Amino acid sequence: MLRENASDLLAFLAVARERSFTKAAAKLGVSQSALSHTIRSLETRLGLRLLIRTTRSVSPTEAGEHLLQTIGPRFEEIESELAALSNLRETPAGKIRLSATDHSLNWLLRPVLKEFLMQYPDISVEVSCDYSFVDIAGQGFDAGVRLGEDVAQGMIATRIGPDMRMAVVGSPAYFARRSVPKTPRDLTDHACNNLRLPTNGGLYAWEFEKDGERLKVRVCGQVTLNGVYPLLDAALDGIGLSYIPENIVAPCLAEGRLIQVLEDWCPVFSGYHLYYPSRRQTAPAFALLLAALRYQG
Repeated sequence: MLRENASDLLAFLAVARERSFTKAAAKLGVSQSALSHTIRSLETRLGLRLLIRTTRSVSPTEAGEHLLQTIGPRFEEIESELAALSNLRETPAGKIRLSATDHSLNWLLRPVLKEFLMQYPDISVEVSCDYSFVDIAGQGFDAGVRLGEDVAQGMIATRIGPDMRMAVVGSPAYFARRSVPKTPRDLTDHACNNLRLPTNGGLYAWEFEKDGERLKVRVCGQVTLNGVYPLLDAALDGIGLSYIPENIVAPCLAEGRLIQVLEDWCPVFSGYHLYYPSRRQTAPAFALLLAALRYQG
């Protein structure tokens, strides 16, 4: 195999997995034009078209899919063996890639990482904030952070946070012009700020439970956002009601900037867990971070 094929194949794997030249270029730290030139050179040398490009998407051809499925695991094995060499170092080192939500990052990861990274200067951590349920192994992550009940079957999960409760909140200005909802069904008459989930492109249905009765309410409003902190801002701005974690609205409730409603209907969810694909994840750097994050409550 020509020596230059190795780096070009890695470039191809990035594009094929991300289904996007833009995302792959950002991941590799190169320009889109340079990445496109690399892929064209690889296709020319192989005499095969590997990717189908349209204005909206990128997908592998039959030959490209075959290459993805055959060489992808081999490069992962090489990376795994190289990572294993770090076990021979006296000082823990390496890069850890995590997929998390903005809420779990700010609430749980940041406080731990602040001390952890100072203690282990040769360890680096990359966190990608995303509400979709990404393929941890397929997209090169070491682990993901999600609520306990959302951990995929077959994953190894370690609790890193306490149980979490949601809250329906609105500003005093909002309630000055609208009545207070008595039950979740009343929300259909209110302006509510929606959260869009990227996994299936749908809107999150607000979940409620009381006296054994469970409800999922599809709400409507003028605003749809993709993170809990923008939803907090929307509630503070008086645009509508937001359904967000209780711990991040507590200061605003104490200050009187927000009003909580339907409190007796809001359920408690299993706390955040760090999940990863197998117990073979024994790299010293990852093991240290896992120990630092493990919930002690």
